[in-house]
Amino acid sequence: MKILVINGPNLNFLGIREPDLYGKQDYPYLIKLIEDKAKECGCEVDFFQSNHEGAIIDRIQEAYFDKTEGIIINPGAYTHYSYAIRDALASIEVPKVEVHITDITNREEFRRISVTAPVCDKQIFGEGLNGYLMAVDYLLSNTK
Repeated sequence: MKILVINGPNLNFLGIREPDLYGKQDYPYLIKLIEDKAKECGCEVDFFQSNHEGAIIDRIQEAYFDKTEGIIINPGAYTHYSYAIRDALASIEVPKVEVHITDITNREEFRRISVTAPVCDKQIFGEGLNGYLMAVDYLLSNTK
C-alpha cells in the first residue's frame, strides 16, 4: 500500500511549539516513527509538510496521479476553516484519516470543529504521535 502523510502548519515545529501540549519529540522523530511502522507493515510511505494552504491542496491533487492508496492528514489549524483543503480531500477517492495529536474536543471552542473530517473515513485525536500509527493500521485494514 502507498500511503501519503500530510502535515499542515506548525507540525514542522514539533518539540518546539508548546511541548506541554504536543510533546517533546521533534518532526524528524515523527517521520522515523511512521517510517518504522511502514517498514514493519510492508507499505510505502511518502511525507509532505507545508505551512501553506495551496501547497497542501497541490499535494493532495498530486496524490490522484501518483497512485496514492491512502492519505493520513493533520491539517493543523486549517482543519477548522479550510474548505479548499476539504474540497481537495473530497476529490480523491482513497481512504483518508484525519489525525490530531491533542484532544481537539477538549480544547478551545474553535478547535472542536473540523471542516475536513466529514470527507475523511476516520478521525483520530488525543493519541499523541501514536495517532499516526493508528491511522496506518486503519488504512491497512480498510483498503478499497
